[in-house]
Amino acid sequence: MQGNPLKVYVGVKADFQKDGIMIPREITWEDGRRFEIDAVLDIRQAAALRAGGHGDRYTVCVGGRCSFLFFERSHQQVGNYIGRWFVEKRM
Repeated sequence: MQGNPLKVYVGVKADFQKDGIMIPREITWEDGRRFEIDAVLDIRQAAALRAGGHGDRYTVCVGGRCSFLFFERSHQQVGNYIGRWFVEKRM
């Protein structure tokens, strides 16, 4: 099955607050580079307009640049699989 070429799935280290809110702290890019997230400015349900899909959209700042990081929730939650993270590919 081919994925959406505008979605880049990434690894994310996240913390969970005691109220259950998930806060991303570090992104691991597809080539293995790691980027610490300096700030999370906003969290909301929103569509990925360029890549398609819908989920939790985090506005994050990394190295002085802000962009969107999406958490795509799984429709079939099985075991530990609850979803995955992606960014929209820059054109």
